[in-house]
Amino acid sequence: MGVAIGSFLLFAASQIGTPGPANMALLATGARYGFRPALPFVTGVALGKQLVIWPVGFGLLALAQSVPFLFETLKWASAAYICWLAWRVANMRLNVGEAAQKAPGFLAGLIVHPLNPKAWAMITAGFTNFVSPDTPVLYATAVIAICFLSCQVILHPLWVFGGERLAATVSGTTAERYLMWALAALTVASVAYVLFGGGKA
Repeated sequence: MGVAIGSFLLFAASQIGTPGPANMALLATGARYGFRPALPFVTGVALGKQLVIWPVGFGLLALAQSVPFLFETLKWASAAYICWLAWRVANMRLNVGEAAQKAPGFLAGLIVHPLNPKAWAMITAGFTNFVSPDTPVLYATAVIAICFLSCQVILHPLWVFGGERLAATVSGTTAERYLMWALAALTVASVAYVLFGGGKA
């Protein structure tokens, strides 16, 4: 009974640290506005995942026994969508010159994860792969929530800082295209990690 905390932390870091809609938003925000102005947005993004974790934890664990195929369906549907997003990332450009006067704030960041299919996919994978079926719901959900937030506090600011640095070096150059293709490839790799059993408890 319980949560495989060690292996789950590795999984969470691999998911939060690799490209996806939220990290692309953080990267672009850092590139267009700089690190310090983007910090309220980063805070909102980090806390916004909690708005998904708690409902998913209570709802999915309650359905674990009665609808076992639901997890596989959600996993493959979310993965397909993430692969489509990876294709969009591959063709995305930083477009630093399109920056507005003011960086997006806390509330803008708060809604990123509730609207982010990768967040739903990784949270679902976390509960279905790393939590024993007989684990108390409150305990399991709290552990998953704390582990995700711990990784976010470390990794999300790195994406913003990376965006700021990248904008100064590769925007508008031929290296920009190769960078975005590499980020897209990492996104697809992270999906494969979830689909094919990486980090199962």
